[in-house]
Amino acid sequence: MRQSFSALRERPFRLLWAGQSASAIGDSMTGVALTFAVLGTSGSATDLGIVLGSFTIAHAAFILVGGVWSDRLPRRLVMLAADLVRAAVQATLAVLLISGNVELWHFVAVAFVTGASESFFGPAATGLIPQTISVERLQQANGLMALTRSSSWIFGPALSGVLVAAAGPGWVFAIDAVSFLVSALFLTLLRVPLPPPPERQRFVADLAHGWREVRSRQWVWASLIAFGIGNMAWGAFAVLGPIVAEREFDGATTWGLLSAAGGIGGVLGGVLVLRWRPSRPLLTSHLVILIFGVQLAAFAVPLPVPALLALSFLGVLAVVLANTVWETVLQAKVPRASLSRVSSYDYAVSFIFMPIGYAIWGPLAGAIGIRRTLLIAAGILVATKLVVVLAPEIRRMGRIGAATETADDEITAAPVAIG
Repeated sequence: MRQSFSALRERPFRLLWAGQSASAIGDSMTGVALTFAVLGTSGSATDLGIVLGSFTIAHAAFILVGGVWSDRLPRRLVMLAADLVRAAVQATLAVLLISGNVELWHFVAVAFVTGASESFFGPAATGLIPQTISVERLQQANGLMALTRSSSWIFGPALSGVLVAAAGPGWVFAIDAVSFLVSALFLTLLRVPLPPPPERQRFVADLAHGWREVRSRQWVWASLIAFGIGNMAWGAFAVLGPIVAEREFDGATTWGLLSAAGGIGGVLGGVLVLRWRPSRPLLTSHLVILIFGVQLAAFAVPLPVPALLALSFLGVLAVVLANTVWETVLQAKVPRASLSRVSSYDYAVSFIFMPIGYAIWGPLAGAIGIRRTLLIAAGILVATKLVVVLAPEIRRMGRIGAATETADDEITAAPVAIG
């Protein structure tokens, strides 16, 4: 077990992990607080949708911009600036809520700024992790990050609910603001070697270079398409799963148990990936997600609650394993000078496909029924994964090891057309 946490022996990563752990706890608490804060202010579900939409729009609009600037500037400084901005806006919202002077536009503005800041922080963090850890511990480092996030999402919402009921949502946002300051403090202490400054060129040229890095690697663009379609299929579970729980079981109780089972699975997935190093990481990353296709089909039947609980547990476990292995391969195989831009395209694909999933499955279920819709979503997911693993670069990608240290010197191949 001590060996599983050996990445923490390396001081740069230990500082990064400590800061991100504090931030993850704060982030896991804000969802519940935001929902009840908005509803307590206006009582309108439409207003809540506007606030959530403001975050999503800002995140999507700035994600590629964040990728470019995270490759141009020291990533630690980009993350530090994003943390300070988020601390400021969360603290402002906390004061407004506690004083009773909050209005809807305050929520919308804070959500927008937070979403934009996250668009810079995410790609910078993806690029910074391999700068803080030795290559042989890279997957372990990503696993520790995943374990922290999964653990926080088990306890954070429950703690937030207690605080909202006892003291009001404003204090939850105050805690979140402090968590960003803690993260910023650890980033201030972090020291990593600075790479040579990139050649100065126009923003559009930098963005295009990142796209060429994606297109030149079959394993990257094929994986992004598969992940995007998988996210779209997940929308069927998010939209129709609660309806199945309401119609076939006992509604919120069953859905809550399924969420808890998934949270536990996510924690175990984070533990397993600390030690488990598949010999074919990308192939494994795609194949383990097939369990989620089984989960979708099980809801279509639906199977008894114990079986659904087991599949929810395994489904989130598989997602954590797959995502951690994917991030490790991406960080090890993409040249560090363009890693944040490639990562930003990864994020962008999710933003394209997830809203599509949320939008299409409800109307389709209304036309052909929930069962058929869930089976179609499951079929699309399984078929996509089985096709993408036929890509030679995905099947042949070997275990991450010392050879990946040459990623910075990799020569970009000719672009490959996607379709």
